[in-house]
Amino acid sequence: MNSLFTQDVPLSWYLVLSAALFSLGIIGFLIKRNLITVFMSIELMLNAVNLSFVTFAHQWHAVKGQIFVFFVMMVAAAEAAVGLAIIIAVFRARATLAVDRIDLMKL
Repeated sequence: MNSLFTQDVPLSWYLVLSAALFSLGIIGFLIKRNLITVFMSIELMLNAVNLSFVTFAHQWHAVKGQIFVFFVMMVAAAEAAVGLAIIIAVFRARATLAVDRIDLMKL
């Protein structure tokens, strides 16, 4: 076998990827004005944190990190279902998904 395929990827690369994904999520959350894009940015941040948890769990040979990732994924799935229902309700009520134009809490 070629030694190129037997080398492991350094854990720091996973952490850099996780930091880059989290940063992109923060930028998308702060800059974008579309509710769907903001929602996707939040999901991107959750997945970046999950990647960090799996990386550290692999480094320390602990299952606790992977169990925590499982719970975060369950919360993200529930958040996706509830979040999309809220987005659909907002769009039906206001006919827009622009964050600046949504004022459902005002009378």
